[in-house]
Amino acid sequence: MPDTLPSEAADMKARVGEASAFLKKLANPDRLMVACALVEGERAVRELEDLLGIRQPGLSQQLGELREAGLIVGRKEGKQVFYRLADPRVETFITTMHALFCAPRGETP
Repeated sequence: MPDTLPSEAADMKARVGEASAFLKKLANPDRLMVACALVEGERAVRELEDLLGIRQPGLSQQLGELREAGLIVGRKEGKQVFYRLADPRVETFITTMHALFCAPRGETP
């Protein structure tokens, strides 16, 4: 058996770490709820707090984790900070997860 992987397998192995880190970040229930809330578009921190029932200190921690992982981005407008999903891959993944798990029963395809 050769010591080298076929090119396709080597490419997959190189990317598995990124995929695993992505999934680990979203494995936290609060972070997943935040991402699901952002699937519909940008939201203010206060709006997320009210919508999700996560108190401000905990929400800030989860937003920081998602931001650090590059899954969300924020912008400041006056005293408010607004967040949205960061890139098309995140949006595609969360849209699928949202449809499968977050949408009201009977609305999934």
